[in-house]
Amino acid sequence: MLTTAPQRDVELDLGACLFSPEEASACPAGAISYSRDHRMATSTRNALITPTGEVELARVLDERARKLFGRSLRLRSVAAGSCNGCESELVALGNVVFDMARFGIQFVASPRHADGIVVTGAVSRNMRLALEKTYEAVPPPKLVIAVGACAINGGPFAGSPEVSDGVGDILPVDLWIPGCPPHPLTTLDGLLRVLGRISGRR
Repeated sequence: MLTTAPQRDVELDLGACLFSPEEASACPAGAISYSRDHRMATSTRNALITPTGEVELARVLDERARKLFGRSLRLRSVAAGSCNGCESELVALGNVVFDMARFGIQFVASPRHADGIVVTGAVSRNMRLALEKTYEAVPPPKLVIAVGACAINGGPFAGSPEVSDGVGDILPVDLWIPGCPPHPLTTLDGLLRVLGRISGRR
């Protein structure tokens, strides 16, 4: 996580950050630094804009959705024009270190078998229709999870006519997971929070 010393009228947009060393070194006063806190996933896009680097962590789903999903989630991944960095970190969630399946969270091959979609990439013009059709194929109620700077705001491609400036302009997003790419623990933390499996800062 990037953090900043509180300063008047200065805010970080963690959703737009690429978390590169250049971002921290660009501030000559040394006000921006990295922390080892992986907890950054949140329920609203605005919560990623912060004067201190602290964010309001993801909220648990409403009671009706939690009863329907139970203690598990089935997710369909949609790579909507990415460099595959985020996908590599999502794949790591299945290894023996993170083992997301032990929490009842799995990726599935068909959107018709999914509870929601995980979107990575800047949503290129060529992938927009495929993304919309995948979303339509997921039975309601459904979740949309934006993973990475590109899916959140277009990343380094923001403003290009070839991509959207984030999936939030196209679909209703329930969970925002910042990073370029997000660490697997950031993603896992966010998913467990929406399921109500963990809460609080610690």
